Amino acid sequence: MNIVDIILKKRNGGVLSEEEIQFFVRGVKDETIPKYQISALLMAIYFSGMNAQEVAVLTREMAMSGDRLSFPNLRHPIVDKHSSGGVGDKTSLVIAPIVAACGLPIAKLSGRGLGFTGGTIDKLESIPGFRTELTEEEFEKCVAQDGIAIIGQSADIAPVDKVLYGLRDVTGTVDSVPLIAASIMSKKLADGSDAIVLDVKYGSGAFMKTPEQAIHLAEVMVGIGNDNGKKTIALVTDMTQPLGSAVGNSLEVREAIDALHGNGPADFMAECLALASAMLVAGEKADTQEQARKMVEEAIASGAAFEKFKAMVRNQGGDVSYVEEPQKFEEAQLRLEATAPKGGMVASIDAEEIGKSSLLLGAGRRKTDDAIDFAVGLLIHKKVGDTVKKGDSLFTVYANDRAKGEEAVRLAQSAYGYSNSVIKKRHTPVYAVVSRDGVMLETPDA
Repeated sequence: MNIVDIILKKRNGGVLSEEEIQFFVRGVKDETIPKYQISALLMAIYFSGMNAQEVAVLTREMAMSGDRLSFPNLRHPIVDKHSSGGVGDKTSLVIAPIVAACGLPIAKLSGRGLGFTGGTIDKLESIPGFRTELTEEEFEKCVAQDGIAIIGQSADIAPVDKVLYGLRDVTGTVDSVPLIAASIMSKKLADGSDAIVLDVKYGSGAFMKTPEQAIHLAEVMVGIGNDNGKKTIALVTDMTQPLGSAVGNSLEVREAIDALHGNGPADFMAECLALASAMLVAGEKADTQEQARKMVEEAIASGAAFEKFKAMVRNQGGDVSYVEEPQKFEEAQLRLEATAPKGGMVASIDAEEIGKSSLLLGAGRRKTDDAIDFAVGLLIHKKVGDTVKKGDSLFTVYANDRAKGEEAVRLAQSAYGYSNSVIKKRHTPVYAVVSRDGVMLETPDA
Protein backbone atom coordinates (compact mmCIF):
# COMPACT_ATOMS: atom_id res chain seq x y z
CA MET A 1 0.00 0.00 0.00
CA ASN A 2 1.31 3.45 -0.93
CA ILE A 3 0.49 6.73 0.82
CA VAL A 4 0.73 8.63 -2.48
CA ASP A 5 -2.01 6.44 -3.95
CA ILE A 6 -4.18 7.13 -0.90
CA ILE A 7 -3.60 10.90 -1.22
CA LEU A 8 -4.48 10.81 -4.94
CA LYS A 9 -7.59 8.70 -4.28
CA LYS A 10 -8.94 11.13 -1.71
CA ARG A 11 -7.86 14.16 -3.77
CA ASN A 12 -9.97 12.81 -6.62
CA GLY A 13 -13.01 12.34 -4.37
CA GLY A 14 -12.68 8.61 -3.71
CA VAL A 15 -13.81 6.76 -0.60
CA LEU A 16 -10.97 5.36 1.49
CA SER A 17 -11.23 1.75 2.60
CA GLU A 18 -10.86 0.62 6.20
CA GLU A 19 -7.46 -0.85 5.30
CA GLU A 20 -6.27 2.42 3.75
CA ILE A 21 -7.31 4.44 6.79
CA GLN A 22 -5.63 1.91 9.08
CA PHE A 23 -2.46 2.15 6.97
CA PHE A 24 -2.51 5.95 7.24
CA VAL A 25 -3.08 6.01 11.02
CA ARG A 26 -0.39 3.39 11.58
CA GLY A 27 2.05 5.38 9.44
CA VAL A 28 1.39 8.55 11.41
CA LYS A 29 1.95 6.74 14.69
CA ASP A 30 5.08 4.90 13.52
CA GLU A 31 6.44 8.07 11.83
CA THR A 32 6.86 6.16 8.56
CA ILE A 33 4.77 8.76 6.71
CA PRO A 34 6.49 12.17 6.56
CA LYS A 35 4.61 15.25 7.74
CA TYR A 36 4.39 16.75 4.26
CA GLN A 37 2.46 13.71 3.05
CA ILE A 38 0.27 13.70 6.16
CA SER A 39 -0.49 17.37 5.45
CA ALA A 40 -1.28 16.54 1.82
CA LEU A 41 -3.87 13.96 2.85
CA LEU A 42 -5.38 16.36 5.39
CA MET A 43 -5.79 18.91 2.61
CA ALA A 44 -7.34 16.28 0.33
CA ILE A 45 -9.82 15.39 3.10
CA TYR A 46 -10.53 19.08 3.62
CA PHE A 47 -11.59 19.51 -0.01
CA SER A 48 -13.11 16.09 -0.73
CA GLY A 49 -14.64 15.29 2.66
CA MET A 50 -15.38 11.86 4.14
CA ASN A 51 -18.54 9.82 4.40
CA ALA A 52 -19.93 8.58 7.72
CA GLN A 53 -18.18 5.21 7.46
CA GLU A 54 -14.79 6.81 6.77
CA VAL A 55 -15.19 9.18 9.74
CA ALA A 56 -16.22 6.28 12.01
CA VAL A 57 -13.18 4.22 11.01
CA LEU A 58 -10.77 7.18 11.30
CA THR A 59 -12.14 8.04 14.76
CA ARG A 60 -11.93 4.45 16.00
CA GLU A 61 -8.39 3.94 14.70
CA MET A 62 -7.20 7.23 16.21
CA ALA A 63 -8.73 6.28 19.58
CA MET A 64 -7.06 2.86 19.43
CA SER A 65 -3.67 4.30 18.47
CA GLY A 66 -2.77 4.73 22.14
CA ASP A 67 -3.83 3.98 25.69
CA ARG A 68 -7.45 4.07 26.83
CA LEU A 69 -8.10 5.29 30.35
CA SER A 70 -10.46 3.70 32.85
CA PHE A 71 -11.55 4.51 36.38
CA PRO A 72 -12.90 1.26 37.84
CA ASN A 73 -12.87 2.52 41.44
CA LEU A 74 -15.21 5.45 40.87
CA ARG A 75 -18.85 4.86 41.77
CA HIS A 76 -20.35 7.62 39.63
CA PRO A 77 -20.42 8.00 35.85
CA ILE A 78 -17.67 10.24 34.49
CA VAL A 79 -19.02 13.01 32.27
CA ASP A 80 -16.81 14.90 29.84
CA LYS A 81 -17.43 18.14 27.99
CA HIS A 82 -15.78 19.35 24.84
CA SER A 83 -16.05 22.55 22.83
CA SER A 84 -15.42 22.80 19.10
CA GLY A 85 -13.56 26.03 19.82
CA GLY A 86 -14.41 29.71 19.98
CA VAL A 87 -13.10 33.17 20.84
CA GLY A 88 -13.20 33.86 24.57
CA ASP A 89 -14.40 30.33 25.34
CA LYS A 90 -13.17 29.55 28.83
CA THR A 91 -16.22 27.50 29.84
CA SER A 92 -14.26 24.37 30.83
CA LEU A 93 -12.53 26.31 33.60
CA VAL A 94 -15.93 27.01 35.16
CA ILE A 95 -18.03 23.99 34.20
CA ALA A 96 -15.58 21.33 35.36
CA PRO A 97 -15.40 22.58 38.99
CA ILE A 98 -19.17 23.14 39.11
CA VAL A 99 -19.97 19.61 37.98
CA ALA A 100 -17.32 18.11 40.27
CA ALA A 101 -18.80 20.06 43.19
CA CYS A 102 -22.17 18.49 42.36
CA GLY A 103 -20.69 15.02 42.78
CA LEU A 104 -19.84 13.96 39.22
CA PRO A 105 -16.16 13.22 38.53
CA ILE A 106 -14.48 15.19 35.75
CA ALA A 107 -11.53 13.54 33.98
CA LYS A 108 -10.90 15.87 31.06
CA LEU A 109 -8.43 15.89 28.20
CA SER A 110 -8.15 19.33 26.64
CA GLY A 111 -6.23 20.89 23.78
CA ARG A 112 -4.10 23.91 23.08
CA GLY A 113 -5.16 26.83 20.94
CA LEU A 114 -6.11 25.99 17.37
CA GLY A 115 -6.11 28.71 14.72
CA PHE A 116 -7.57 31.97 16.06
CA THR A 117 -9.33 30.27 19.01
CA GLY A 118 -7.79 29.79 22.43
CA GLY A 119 -7.09 26.47 24.15
CA THR A 120 -7.97 25.37 27.68
CA ILE A 121 -4.47 24.01 28.26
CA ASP A 122 -2.81 27.31 27.34
CA LYS A 123 -5.14 29.13 29.73
CA LEU A 124 -4.43 26.77 32.63
CA GLU A 125 -0.68 27.04 32.02
CA SER A 126 -0.92 30.79 32.64
CA ILE A 127 -1.31 29.82 36.32
CA PRO A 128 2.30 29.58 37.57
CA GLY A 129 3.34 25.99 38.20
CA PHE A 130 0.17 24.38 36.79
CA ARG A 131 1.04 21.02 35.25
CA THR A 132 -1.05 19.94 32.29
CA GLU A 133 1.11 16.90 31.64
CA LEU A 134 0.46 14.19 34.22
CA THR A 135 1.14 10.48 34.15
CA GLU A 136 -1.94 8.29 33.86
CA GLU A 137 -1.44 7.31 37.50
CA GLU A 138 -1.31 10.96 38.61
CA PHE A 139 -4.35 11.79 36.50
CA GLU A 140 -6.39 8.93 37.95
CA LYS A 141 -5.27 9.82 41.49
CA CYS A 142 -6.45 13.44 41.10
CA VAL A 143 -9.84 12.32 39.80
CA ALA A 144 -10.23 9.75 42.58
CA GLN A 145 -9.16 12.22 45.28
CA ASP A 146 -11.08 15.38 44.38
CA GLY A 147 -13.21 14.38 41.41
CA ILE A 148 -11.50 16.72 38.97
CA ALA A 149 -8.47 16.94 36.68
CA ILE A 150 -7.83 18.64 33.34
CA ILE A 151 -4.76 17.64 31.41
CA GLY A 152 -3.32 18.01 27.95
CA GLN A 153 -3.36 15.15 25.56
CA SER A 154 -0.44 12.90 26.48
CA ALA A 155 1.72 11.10 23.99
CA ASP A 156 0.04 7.85 25.02
CA ILE A 157 -3.62 8.87 24.55
CA ALA A 158 -4.80 9.11 20.93
CA PRO A 159 -1.21 9.99 19.87
CA VAL A 160 -2.13 10.16 16.20
CA ASP A 161 -4.62 12.92 16.92
CA LYS A 162 -1.90 14.95 18.61
CA VAL A 163 0.14 14.89 15.39
CA LEU A 164 -2.83 15.69 13.17
CA TYR A 165 -4.07 18.41 15.53
CA GLY A 166 -0.78 20.29 15.33
CA LEU A 167 -0.55 20.00 11.55
CA ARG A 168 -4.16 21.13 11.00
CA ASP A 169 -3.40 24.29 12.95
CA VAL A 170 -0.65 25.35 10.53
CA THR A 171 -1.93 24.00 7.20
CA GLY A 172 -5.33 25.69 6.90
CA THR A 173 -7.28 22.47 7.46
CA VAL A 174 -8.84 23.27 10.82
CA ASP A 175 -12.47 23.76 9.77
CA SER A 176 -13.12 20.32 8.25
CA VAL A 177 -16.11 18.45 9.70
CA PRO A 178 -14.56 14.96 9.33
CA LEU A 179 -11.27 16.06 10.88
CA ILE A 180 -12.92 18.01 13.71
CA ALA A 181 -15.27 15.12 14.52
CA ALA A 182 -12.52 12.50 14.44
CA SER A 183 -10.18 14.65 16.53
CA ILE A 184 -12.71 15.42 19.25
CA MET A 185 -14.35 12.03 19.45
CA SER A 186 -11.15 9.96 19.31
CA LYS A 187 -10.06 11.63 22.56
CA LYS A 188 -13.51 11.20 24.06
CA LEU A 189 -13.51 7.46 23.25
CA ALA A 190 -10.11 7.08 24.93
CA ASP A 191 -10.48 9.23 28.05
CA GLY A 192 -12.53 6.91 30.25
CA SER A 193 -15.72 9.00 30.26
CA ASP A 194 -19.16 7.42 30.33
CA ALA A 195 -21.14 10.37 28.96
CA ILE A 196 -20.22 13.35 26.80
CA VAL A 197 -21.67 16.83 26.42
CA LEU A 198 -20.47 18.68 23.32
CA ASP A 199 -20.48 22.44 22.86
CA VAL A 200 -20.61 22.93 19.10
CA LYS A 201 -20.27 26.58 18.15
CA TYR A 202 -21.29 28.52 15.06
CA GLY A 203 -20.60 32.04 13.88
CA SER A 204 -17.67 34.25 12.93
CA GLY A 205 -15.69 33.16 16.00
CA ALA A 206 -16.11 29.42 15.37
CA PHE A 207 -14.95 26.98 12.73
CA MET A 208 -18.56 26.31 11.73
CA LYS A 209 -19.94 29.58 10.37
CA THR A 210 -23.66 28.78 10.26
CA PRO A 211 -26.09 27.03 12.64
CA GLU A 212 -26.74 24.44 9.93
CA GLN A 213 -23.04 23.55 9.67
CA ALA A 214 -22.77 23.30 13.45
CA ILE A 215 -25.83 21.06 13.67
CA HIS A 216 -24.33 18.78 11.00
CA LEU A 217 -21.06 18.50 12.94
CA ALA A 218 -23.02 17.88 16.16
CA GLU A 219 -25.04 15.11 14.55
CA VAL A 220 -21.87 13.39 13.31
CA MET A 221 -20.22 13.51 16.74
CA VAL A 222 -23.35 12.54 18.68
CA GLY A 223 -23.71 9.53 16.38
CA ILE A 224 -20.10 8.47 16.94
CA GLY A 225 -20.44 8.77 20.73
CA ASN A 226 -23.73 6.92 21.04
CA ASP A 227 -22.61 4.20 18.62
CA ASN A 228 -19.64 3.58 20.93
CA GLY A 229 -21.74 3.21 24.07
CA LYS A 230 -21.28 6.74 25.47
CA LYS A 231 -24.39 8.80 26.12
CA THR A 232 -23.72 11.86 24.01
CA ILE A 233 -25.60 15.11 23.53
CA ALA A 234 -24.58 18.40 21.94
CA LEU A 235 -25.53 22.01 22.56
CA VAL A 236 -25.19 24.18 19.47
CA THR A 237 -24.19 27.63 20.72
CA ASP A 238 -23.76 31.14 19.36
CA MET A 239 -20.24 32.39 18.64
CA THR A 240 -21.19 35.30 16.39
CA GLN A 241 -19.41 37.50 18.92
CA PRO A 242 -16.76 36.69 21.57
CA LEU A 243 -18.02 34.82 24.62
CA GLY A 244 -17.79 36.92 27.74
CA SER A 245 -15.46 39.91 27.90
CA ALA A 246 -11.93 38.49 28.14
CA VAL A 247 -9.91 37.15 25.19
CA GLY A 248 -6.39 36.01 26.11
CA ASN A 249 -5.04 33.39 28.46
CA SER A 250 -4.57 34.90 31.94
CA LEU A 251 -7.34 37.43 31.26
CA GLU A 252 -9.71 34.53 30.63
CA VAL A 253 -8.59 32.69 33.76
CA ARG A 254 -9.40 35.79 35.79
CA GLU A 255 -12.84 36.00 34.17
CA ALA A 256 -13.43 32.31 34.93
CA ILE A 257 -12.58 32.97 38.58
CA ASP A 258 -15.11 35.81 38.59
CA ALA A 259 -17.71 33.43 37.13
CA LEU A 260 -17.02 30.84 39.84
CA HIS A 261 -17.96 33.57 42.31
CA GLY A 262 -21.14 34.25 40.31
CA ASN A 263 -19.84 37.50 38.83
CA GLY A 264 -19.07 36.60 35.22
CA PRO A 265 -20.52 38.36 32.15
CA ALA A 266 -24.17 37.49 31.54
CA ASP A 267 -23.70 35.61 28.26
CA PHE A 268 -20.80 33.61 29.67
CA MET A 269 -22.71 32.72 32.83
CA ALA A 270 -25.74 31.63 30.80
CA GLU A 271 -23.67 29.27 28.67
CA CYS A 272 -21.87 27.81 31.69
CA LEU A 273 -25.20 27.18 33.45
CA ALA A 274 -26.65 25.48 30.36
CA LEU A 275 -23.64 23.22 29.76
CA ALA A 276 -23.13 22.29 33.42
CA SER A 277 -26.85 21.45 33.74
CA ALA A 278 -26.69 19.27 30.64
CA MET A 279 -23.71 17.41 32.11
CA LEU A 280 -25.56 16.69 35.36
CA VAL A 281 -28.51 15.27 33.43
CA ALA A 282 -26.22 13.23 31.15
CA GLY A 283 -24.43 11.86 34.22
CA GLU A 284 -27.77 10.96 35.84
CA LYS A 285 -27.11 13.24 38.80
CA ALA A 286 -30.27 15.21 38.02
CA ASP A 287 -33.53 14.08 36.45
CA THR A 288 -34.43 17.37 34.79
CA GLN A 289 -32.74 20.51 33.50
CA GLU A 290 -34.57 22.52 36.17
CA GLN A 291 -33.23 20.34 38.99
CA ALA A 292 -29.76 20.44 37.47
CA ARG A 293 -29.81 24.23 37.20
CA LYS A 294 -30.65 24.58 40.90
CA MET A 295 -27.72 22.31 41.75
CA VAL A 296 -25.39 24.39 39.56
CA GLU A 297 -26.52 27.66 41.13
CA GLU A 298 -26.05 26.24 44.63
CA ALA A 299 -22.53 24.98 43.80
CA ILE A 300 -21.58 28.52 42.80
CA ALA A 301 -23.38 30.33 45.61
CA SER A 302 -21.97 28.07 48.34
CA GLY A 303 -18.39 28.43 47.09
CA ALA A 304 -18.11 24.68 46.53
CA ALA A 305 -17.30 25.10 42.82
CA PHE A 306 -14.51 27.58 43.55
CA GLU A 307 -13.07 25.19 46.14
CA LYS A 308 -13.00 22.42 43.50
CA PHE A 309 -11.14 24.76 41.14
CA LYS A 310 -8.58 25.47 43.85
CA ALA A 311 -8.22 21.75 44.58
CA MET A 312 -7.51 21.06 40.90
CA VAL A 313 -4.91 23.84 40.74
CA ARG A 314 -3.25 22.60 43.93
CA ASN A 315 -3.26 18.94 42.85
CA GLN A 316 -1.69 19.81 39.52
CA GLY A 317 1.12 21.91 40.97
CA GLY A 318 -0.32 25.38 40.42
CA ASP A 319 0.18 28.31 42.77
CA VAL A 320 -3.23 28.63 44.43
CA SER A 321 -2.44 32.15 45.63
CA TYR A 322 -2.94 33.37 42.05
CA VAL A 323 -6.45 31.91 42.09
CA GLU A 324 -7.21 33.46 45.48
CA GLU A 325 -5.64 36.79 44.49
CA PRO A 326 -5.98 37.13 40.69
CA GLN A 327 -4.29 40.54 40.76
CA LYS A 328 -1.03 38.59 41.16
CA PHE A 329 -1.12 37.49 37.49
CA GLU A 330 1.56 39.21 35.44
CA GLU A 331 0.05 42.07 33.45
CA ALA A 332 1.01 43.27 29.99
CA GLN A 333 3.15 46.40 29.85
CA LEU A 334 0.75 48.38 27.65
CA ARG A 335 -2.97 49.08 27.79
CA LEU A 336 -4.40 50.61 24.63
CA GLU A 337 -7.99 51.87 24.64
CA ALA A 338 -10.16 51.68 21.52
CA THR A 339 -13.09 54.07 21.26
CA ALA A 340 -16.29 54.14 19.23
CA PRO A 341 -15.95 56.25 16.06
CA LYS A 342 -19.65 57.19 16.18
CA GLY A 343 -22.78 56.74 18.24
CA GLY A 344 -25.51 54.15 17.86
CA MET A 345 -25.96 50.53 18.86
CA VAL A 346 -23.43 47.75 18.45
CA ALA A 347 -25.03 45.59 15.76
CA SER A 348 -22.27 43.01 15.28
CA ILE A 349 -18.79 42.02 16.38
CA ASP A 350 -16.78 39.80 14.05
CA ALA A 351 -15.38 37.38 16.63
CA GLU A 352 -12.85 35.96 14.18
CA GLU A 353 -11.24 39.39 13.82
CA ILE A 354 -11.10 39.68 17.62
CA GLY A 355 -9.47 36.24 17.74
CA LYS A 356 -6.95 37.25 15.09
CA SER A 357 -6.17 40.39 17.09
CA SER A 358 -5.29 38.30 20.14
CA LEU A 359 -3.23 35.99 17.92
CA LEU A 360 -1.34 39.02 16.59
CA LEU A 361 -0.53 40.07 20.16
CA GLY A 362 0.98 36.65 20.93
CA ALA A 363 -1.92 35.02 22.79
CA GLY A 364 -1.95 32.13 20.28
CA ARG A 365 0.34 30.34 17.85
CA ARG A 366 1.03 30.90 14.16
CA LYS A 367 3.49 27.98 14.15
CA THR A 368 3.43 24.84 16.29
CA ASP A 369 6.58 25.88 18.17
CA ASP A 370 5.54 29.50 18.87
CA ALA A 371 5.71 30.62 22.50
CA ILE A 372 2.55 31.97 24.13
CA ASP A 373 2.46 35.36 25.86
CA PHE A 374 0.01 34.65 28.67
CA ALA A 375 -0.50 38.31 29.64
CA VAL A 376 -1.69 39.76 26.33
CA GLY A 377 -5.22 39.90 24.94
CA LEU A 378 -8.33 42.04 24.84
CA LEU A 379 -10.97 43.02 27.37
CA ILE A 380 -14.23 43.87 25.62
CA HIS A 381 -16.46 46.55 27.16
CA LYS A 382 -19.24 46.84 24.56
CA LYS A 383 -21.11 43.84 23.12
CA VAL A 384 -23.91 43.41 20.57
CA GLY A 385 -27.00 45.28 21.72
CA ASP A 386 -25.11 47.85 23.78
CA THR A 387 -25.65 51.56 23.14
CA VAL A 388 -22.51 53.59 22.51
CA LYS A 389 -21.69 57.28 22.16
CA LYS A 390 -18.83 58.55 20.05
CA GLY A 391 -15.67 58.21 22.11
CA ASP A 392 -16.96 55.45 24.41
CA SER A 393 -14.44 52.71 25.18
CA LEU A 394 -15.16 49.61 23.08
CA PHE A 395 -12.31 47.44 24.36
CA THR A 396 -8.85 47.51 25.89
CA VAL A 397 -5.87 45.85 24.25
CA TYR A 398 -3.23 44.40 26.59
CA ALA A 399 0.10 44.28 24.73
CA ASN A 400 3.80 43.85 25.32
CA ASP A 401 4.76 45.35 21.95
CA ARG A 402 3.44 48.79 20.95
CA ALA A 403 3.45 48.19 17.19
CA LYS A 404 1.56 44.90 17.59
CA GLY A 405 -0.77 46.52 20.09
CA GLU A 406 -1.67 49.38 17.77
CA GLU A 407 -2.20 46.98 14.88
CA ALA A 408 -4.43 44.82 17.10
CA VAL A 409 -6.51 47.91 17.99
CA ARG A 410 -7.06 48.70 14.30
CA LEU A 411 -7.95 45.11 13.47
CA ALA A 412 -10.36 44.71 16.38
CA GLN A 413 -12.01 48.08 15.72
CA SER A 414 -12.81 46.89 12.20
CA ALA A 415 -14.73 43.98 13.75
CA TYR A 416 -17.48 46.29 15.07
CA GLY A 417 -20.65 47.08 13.12
CA TYR A 418 -23.14 49.76 14.18
CA SER A 419 -26.81 50.48 13.67
CA ASN A 420 -29.26 53.28 14.45
CA SER A 421 -31.97 50.68 15.02
CA VAL A 422 -32.61 48.87 18.30
CA ILE A 423 -30.61 45.63 18.51
CA LYS A 424 -31.98 43.20 21.11
CA LYS A 425 -29.61 41.05 23.10
CA ARG A 426 -30.03 37.29 23.03
CA HIS A 427 -30.25 36.08 26.63
CA THR A 428 -29.26 32.49 25.96
CA PRO A 429 -26.44 31.48 23.62
CA VAL A 430 -27.97 28.01 23.07
CA TYR A 431 -29.45 27.63 19.58
CA ALA A 432 -30.25 23.91 19.53
CA VAL A 433 -29.81 20.62 21.39
CA VAL A 434 -28.79 17.53 19.40
CA SER A 435 -29.27 14.06 20.87
CA ARG A 436 -29.96 10.51 19.78
CA ASP A 437 -33.59 11.60 19.45
CA GLY A 438 -32.80 14.32 16.92
CA VAL A 439 -32.48 18.12 16.84
CA MET A 440 -34.48 20.37 19.15
CA LEU A 441 -34.29 24.09 18.39
CA GLU A 442 -34.32 26.41 21.38
CA THR A 443 -36.89 29.21 21.49
CA PRO A 444 -35.14 32.48 20.53
CA ASP A 445 -35.49 35.30 23.01
CA ALA A 446 -34.40 38.18 20.81
